[in-house]
Amino acid sequence: MCWGLVMTDLAKEIQRIGSMAVKEAQRKSLENGVANVYSKNGQLYYQLPNGTYTDEMPENYKKLAEKDK
Repeated sequence: MCWGLVMTDLAKEIQRIGSMAVKEAQRKSLENGVANVYSKNGQLYYQLPNGTYTDEMPENYKKLAEKDK
C-alpha cells in the first residue's frame, strides 16, 4: 500500500465534503436574504439573494460597516 495514494484519496474526500458544506451554507445564506461575499485579486464581489453579482457593497452591509467604526 502506498501511503501517498491513500492520503491523496483522503484529501480528495475531505475536499469533496468541504465543498458540499460550503455550497449548502452559500445556498442557505441566499435563502435567508444574506449576500455571499467573494474576493478575487483583492476585489470584493457580492452575490445577492436574487442571484446577481455586483462589486457594490449591499446597503445592509454598509450599515453594519458604519456601526463598526
